[in-house]
Amino acid sequence: MSNDPIEIKIDNKEVESKLLDLAQKSENLRPLMKNIAGIFAYSTEENFKEEGRPKWENLKDSTIKQRTKRKYWPGMILQVTGQLASSVNTYYDDTSAIIGSNLAYAAIHQLGGQTGRNKTAEIPARPYLKLTDNDFEEILHTCENFLT
Repeated sequence: MSNDPIEIKIDNKEVESKLLDLAQKSENLRPLMKNIAGIFAYSTEENFKEEGRPKWENLKDSTIKQRTKRKYWPGMILQVTGQLASSVNTYYDDTSAIIGSNLAYAAIHQLGGQTGRNKTAEIPARPYLKLTDNDFEEILHTCENFLT
């Protein structure tokens, strides 16, 4: 038996052309990242509008009472003034798409946790920066369309 490698060469111009086209399209992913950031933004708007997908945990009675007194209730769970929703921004570059908020209290609403004096109040997680299965499918479809 010979230890020489076996080389198989297929001459297929169509495959070669498609691979070259794919390589060229993947050199500049900025337009794709811009589209993905747009999907992130739309998904987040839907999360605020629908009050979670799935629905967020309802407000505590004490919170509803406090909001009613200040004339903020009836209203939406995470939109007393709309500041959190309007603080959400997207960013994209050649290799990534990002969404987030720079508000100090944004993380506690996204992740939940202890807050208040001596960390005695518990805020449940109400993830507003959450992608649904449909959002992921749309991102995959967007990637496929970009590369074909």
